[in-house]
Amino acid sequence: MGPRLTGDETALWVAAARVLDANWTGAATVPSPGLYPHQWSWDSAFIGIGLAHHLPERARTEFLSLFRGQWATGLLPHIVFNPTEARDAYFPGPEVWRSAAQPAAPRGVDTSGLTQPPLHALAALRMVQASGGTADRAFLTPLYSCLVAQHAYLARDRDIGGGGLASLCHPWESGLDDSPVWDSPLAAVDPRGAAYSGGDHDRYVALVAGMRAAGYRAEYLRDDHPFVVEDPLFNAVYLASTHALAELADLTGADPRPHREAADRIHGALLERLWDESAGCFRARDVRTGCLIPETTVAGFAPLLDPELPAAVVRPLADLLLSARFAGATGYPVPTCDIQSEAFDRGAYWRGPTWVNTNWLLWFGACAHGLGTVADLLFGSTVRLVRQSGFREYFDPFDGSGRGSHDFSSSAALVLDLLTARRGS
Repeated sequence: MGPRLTGDETALWVAAARVLDANWTGAATVPSPGLYPHQWSWDSAFIGIGLAHHLPERARTEFLSLFRGQWATGLLPHIVFNPTEARDAYFPGPEVWRSAAQPAAPRGVDTSGLTQPPLHALAALRMVQASGGTADRAFLTPLYSCLVAQHAYLARDRDIGGGGLASLCHPWESGLDDSPVWDSPLAAVDPRGAAYSGGDHDRYVALVAGMRAAGYRAEYLRDDHPFVVEDPLFNAVYLASTHALAELADLTGADPRPHREAADRIHGALLERLWDESAGCFRARDVRTGCLIPETTVAGFAPLLDPELPAAVVRPLADLLLSARFAGATGYPVPTCDIQSEAFDRGAYWRGPTWVNTNWLLWFGACAHGLGTVADLLFGSTVRLVRQSGFREYFDPFDGSGRGSHDFSSSAALVLDLLTARRGS
């Protein structure tokens, strides 16, 4: 357990800002010192949201650094490698991805070949809002074009199921890497020839090897790749950022209508393809089998980010979130897996612990739907976690003890955003 952060909210703010300052490389913010020495895509989106309240110019630099890794296809890779770090400082490093051999990859920048939840348009809009709604056109206009390309890639190359949602082609694309949701579709992956850990992570490496051998081509992903899943969290974030793109279009003088039409399609597809009415939650769909995956996790609540989610869907979602399967039975919610599931593990990566970033996503969605009880619970429990255990990567949902990395940047950044929202309420 880390040191308790005593004092008022100003002291908490100073502590969070200190973490972000310490993890700044001069071009980007690493997720944490030591274990994660490069730039991760959705971490940088969360970090940009927090930095907008602390050092707005650095928030803009964070995004420019990330988008220099965007491929010509529009794919925004989940890792942009720091060239000052040893190439073997992190696995899987540049030698695993070999992006330099791909014609669509940027020159002079090593990246992965996967993507992550496309939170970036929503983060950019939050950055604009933090500045009082005044858009920095010199920054926002080129960024808007990059965001449009990112969304075009997802609509063109990742709607593998054909129903309007984006598909994950690897668990690492989800942001919830080791979630039990992936156990079933991973079982269809042949791990031979990709020895790494002797466990499921051999299958993770095998998936990368297959994508790399196929040149990361969309045709391979559509026709041959064994792991293809429509995830409610990824697509809820995709939808929220599509709404944000429409607002950014207004700010830059572009036409918002295509983004509003795209948002309507994603909204309809989420309800049609991933809502499980009998369970009262959203579930992931294995595109290869056509079946919903029965595991219930925190990702199933992420469609609260949809501002147009019907009340008949919002109510059972909120009830399940507050039930004894999630927040109702834990002192430090929200656990990332149903605690009554056989797969639940209070200390295992994404298989039970509470994370600040998923709490923030649910808090943001709860606020949009006027779920004051849920929003207050999420705010209070998140602040209590970091006061007790510091800005850890994740936390035990029962006793609040910190797990994983110390001084985790996205945890610190999102606490800044929560504190700002509370001050403004």
